[in-house]
Amino acid sequence: MTAPTEAEIREAAGWIRTGKLVAFPTETVYGLGANALSPDAVRRIFEVKGRPSSSPLIVHVDSVEMAQSLVMEWPPEASVLAGLHWPGPLTLVLLKKPVVPDEVTAGLATVGVRVPAHPVALALIRESGCPIAAPSANRFTELSPTSAEHVRRSLGGRISMILDGGPTPVGIESTVLSLAGSKPVLLRPGMVSREEIEARIGPIELAGSSGGGARPSPGMHPRHYSPRTPLFLGTPPTSGRGETLAYHGETAREYAAALYASLHDLDQRGLDWIAVELPPRTPEWAGIHDRLRRAAARITEG
Repeated sequence: MTAPTEAEIREAAGWIRTGKLVAFPTETVYGLGANALSPDAVRRIFEVKGRPSSSPLIVHVDSVEMAQSLVMEWPPEASVLAGLHWPGPLTLVLLKKPVVPDEVTAGLATVGVRVPAHPVALALIRESGCPIAAPSANRFTELSPTSAEHVRRSLGGRISMILDGGPTPVGIESTVLSLAGSKPVLLRPGMVSREEIEARIGPIELAGSSGGGARPSPGMHPRHYSPRTPLFLGTPPTSGRGETLAYHGETAREYAAALYASLHDLDQRGLDWIAVELPPRTPEWAGIHDRLRRAAARITEG
């Protein structure tokens, strides 16, 4: 596995501490990181990505204790889920403390926090000595990067450093669950499934439309995770030059780990279209279907 040196981690942490941007691997996708407690640094994330200010950022921490330092309350459900899924691809949305800038949260009273399950991400947070706000390291609405090369293609020389940790093993963004209200609400599905969460804390609600204002979670804009080549779900177009990404019986975890990398590869081929054969609709595939629907130019079946 590719791994940055200790010297590279120290250099990247230095950039973070001075308000600059660093791309780094997590187990989900590569993140574009900045000091989460610096409003100026966080604003640079939005500028580089072309991201609207209505889309909040997830804050990456190295421990439950660091997460608790950022939030007003830590309900019992947070302890249960963090104990099971941290480090891992689950983001918990909680009421924030004033120390978290409004730039991170799109002006909302809540903040999403998680402990990433990647040694490079954890080493960077610890060496930086601060929580790191990090959306995916790509231009807004485009395919999330699952390799350092994907980051280079999207952001080029617009950031201070890219830490190369090899391909990301999970492959799609984290599940996001809000514990800020009277009932838990699933804001974004992912590879920690609704069923896994409900088995531990009881029934949870599904988020409805957030309208035109600030979204309570990243990934809730109608169009997201999209290749530049038009993507069709189901039956492919009958004209033009394209390729179909077929489902070959992979498990949901195997499929997710390869999905964005496959779409990045097809997007480089100068095609007129990309079609995706719809995978199963069982619960463990919910996060994958969410990403495909938001990426699609057209859904032709299902």
